[in-house]
Amino acid sequence: MFGRKNNLDIHQYIFVNHYCYERAVHWYGKYFPYLVVIHTIIFMVASSFWFKFPGTSSKIELFVAILGKCFDSPWTTRAISEVSEERGEEKMVIWRRNTMSKFAPESPVAEEETIGLIRSSSVKSNPEKKAPEPQSTDSVLDKKEGEQAKALFEKVKKFRTHVEEADLLYLMYVLQTSLKVFKFLLITSYSVALVPNIEIVVRCSVPEELTGYDIFCCNHVKAHLFSKLAYCYICFVGVYGLLCIYTLYWLFHRPLKEYSFESVRLETGINDIPDVKNDFAFLLHLSDQYDALYSKRFAVFLSEVSESRLRQINLNHEWTAKKLRQRLSRNASDRLELHLFMLPGLPDTLFEISEVESLRLELLNDVTIPAAISQLTSLQELCLIHCPAKLQLAALSNLRERLKVLRLIFEGPEQVPLWMYTLEGLEELHLTGSLTHELSRSASLDTLRDLKSLQVLTLRSRLSKIPPAVADVGGQLQRLCIYNEGAKLQAFSSLKKLANLTALELVGCELERIPSAVFSLSNLQELDMKENKLTSVEEILSLQHCRRLVTLRLWHNALLYVPEHISKLRSLETLDLSWNKIRSLPARLFFCTKLRHLDVSHNALVSLPPEVGILQSLQYFSAAFNSLDSLPEELFSCKRLRTLLLGSNCLAALSPRVANLAQLVRLELKGNRLESLPAEIGECRLLRLSGMVVEEHLLDSLPSDIRKCMSDT
Repeated sequence: MFGRKNNLDIHQYIFVNHYCYERAVHWYGKYFPYLVVIHTIIFMVASSFWFKFPGTSSKIELFVAILGKCFDSPWTTRAISEVSEERGEEKMVIWRRNTMSKFAPESPVAEEETIGLIRSSSVKSNPEKKAPEPQSTDSVLDKKEGEQAKALFEKVKKFRTHVEEADLLYLMYVLQTSLKVFKFLLITSYSVALVPNIEIVVRCSVPEELTGYDIFCCNHVKAHLFSKLAYCYICFVGVYGLLCIYTLYWLFHRPLKEYSFESVRLETGINDIPDVKNDFAFLLHLSDQYDALYSKRFAVFLSEVSESRLRQINLNHEWTAKKLRQRLSRNASDRLELHLFMLPGLPDTLFEISEVESLRLELLNDVTIPAAISQLTSLQELCLIHCPAKLQLAALSNLRERLKVLRLIFEGPEQVPLWMYTLEGLEELHLTGSLTHELSRSASLDTLRDLKSLQVLTLRSRLSKIPPAVADVGGQLQRLCIYNEGAKLQAFSSLKKLANLTALELVGCELERIPSAVFSLSNLQELDMKENKLTSVEEILSLQHCRRLVTLRLWHNALLYVPEHISKLRSLETLDLSWNKIRSLPARLFFCTKLRHLDVSHNALVSLPPEVGILQSLQYFSAAFNSLDSLPEELFSCKRLRTLLLGSNCLAALSPRVANLAQLVRLELKGNRLESLPAEIGECRLLRLSGMVVEEHLLDSLPSDIRKCMSDT
């Protein structure tokens, strides 16, 4: 035994130990480990919160996945190498031109010869070395890789659309970095001040009545360890804090919400790579901190030019020349036509089919017709249906002379291509769509003065007047067709300038009379007034000034009668009065002795005048869908009649004089009250059963020998 005797037992010492620990030891020394744990958790949460928060983590994960696929995609290497090769070729051409200009600056022929000598000399110097064969795009990039690259373009496009709208990622990163800097400053400031309070010997005042002593000196056994750990902790936090401060500086010393691909554009030569902003730009800045090559390769998938090249390769894979030839067919103009519908572009294999005469493009977006169109040596007709197409200069030079027919279907005047007005060799122009501006409400059509060969012009629109530009081609225009879709056409002043017009169609123009401007067209041969509101045509007398008029169509109107002076139109060969409300025909109508085609079907006729027999040149006559109960015998004096249509009437019998129609090849009687057919019908030597439209029982009523004679066999 040694030391000072104090007469205290072990329980009193335990009590004093706990009492002093709770009352005398500084709180920092007691809770230092817990503070470290709490601050570490806060740092961990602040650092990884944006990786766990759904609004940000999903964007980061998707970006990393897309970035890796873009980096590894064969198309990235292909696109960059293609541009590099093109730039190398351009530099070589420039070098050659500069070299040639030094020796023969005034002789382009000498330049070509010199280039030819350079090439030939290189071949002679290496006779065994063959010129490298151009590697096809199909062999470089197979179909599967092309489809994968196409899917990547779509993913990048959608990702950019969603991420570029907001700056949530950037704000989240700034907030968590600011929080860590604040934590660093807080921890450093209070730790430096409180670490000296961690003492090994602690003086403690204890109530004297409990032990007999009031002051104890206690030993804090972990104080030395906590003190050393605290200083180490301050050092670690200091290093981490400095990194956070640098990160905060990096966030604010440059605009991270904008990302420019200027250097990538200069390096790769892909000039249409767009700059990006907001979270998309911030993610690219972050990837640059790892490796700038990622953003460079990723930029390829932001280029529309690159996407169009890939689309072209995929298109060539899908549409081979063999497959395109299978789609060739004859159109209404008897031209060999190729119809392409809803394709993403024009396949290069198209230009291998030189026999194409008509090219029909429907619902193709952003089409540019290349110079290779010159390979289609038989091309004469081009049809663009809701397909705004651009032409390369070389293609325009080729089509300017060769293209004969152009058909355009569009929605507004702004979609009419300007190159249309330069086609000097164009003979037919067919425009379908609105030519009226919303503000001016007048037809908008630029001058047609350069269309020096234009002969046929068709306008399907809702016009209030004939566009003044039509007068620009008045010297050579021969046919003008206006389909006005039920809109009222009011002004016809431009018609008077069309001196050489031979055919005029005014369809659906809501006209109540024949425009007076028509009567000044001395060369007019055909006039079509379909689907208007004509109730009378007394002014038809003025058409006698059109001495060459041979065809007059007044069908699908509301005519109640035909004026007597129609007989003045002596030169008429075709007259169509069908689909009106005519109850009777004037006898003088049949004084138009040159009539070959007469159609009065779908009216309210109850009889035909006997003067119909005057028409000895008549070859086609239709009176179907009327109320005829009998036919004049004189009708069967028209011996040149080849087509006779009398269906859907009230006829009870057919005259035996039908035998006089020796040239008859088509006869329609279905829908009448006939009980039998005359046996004399067998004397119509050209008439066959296939050319007869009658009920079956009427054919059965004919003698068997006549049926056998009229059969096709």
